[in-house]
Amino acid sequence: MTALSYAAFALFPLLMAYAAASDLLSMTISNRVSILALAGFAIAAPMIGMDLSAVGQHLAAGGIVLAAGFFLFAMGWIGGGDAKLAAVASLWLGLDFVPAFLVLSAVYGGMLTIAILVLRRRALPAFAIRQTWLFRLHDPSSGVPYGIALSAAALLIFPQTVWIALVAV
Repeated sequence: MTALSYAAFALFPLLMAYAAASDLLSMTISNRVSILALAGFAIAAPMIGMDLSAVGQHLAAGGIVLAAGFFLFAMGWIGGGDAKLAAVASLWLGLDFVPAFLVLSAVYGGMLTIAILVLRRRALPAFAIRQTWLFRLHDPSSGVPYGIALSAAALLIFPQTVWIALVAV
């Protein structure tokens, strides 16, 4: 495998980690993350020899989750960045792993929400008030940085996917 192949393979975990950190610190997930993940998949899939049938299944996974994410976004239940991040994560993980990804995302999202609700019931120490991201996270009118849960679930499942088997060849 070439250095370019390894770089393309490493792109997904790096983007997931970046999305989680970005969502925590700014409550936003840049469109660049989704675009880079999509482009990375388009480059990496043929590079590691993924056949057209498998590519189609991965595209279906991403498309299904994107449609569901847009519905949830339209209802005001999740942010647009979360919907796009879930879709590109599903694209990389594939149809076989989408159910586990969604369940893990819900579990991690629930745990994250409970932790934030507990945080919001407590007064912030003086040093934390000066930290914009902590102040925002503590604000009851702000949402939950769900990108953290989505990224954690994707990173936990990624090593079980076809990518590891194909890269190991």
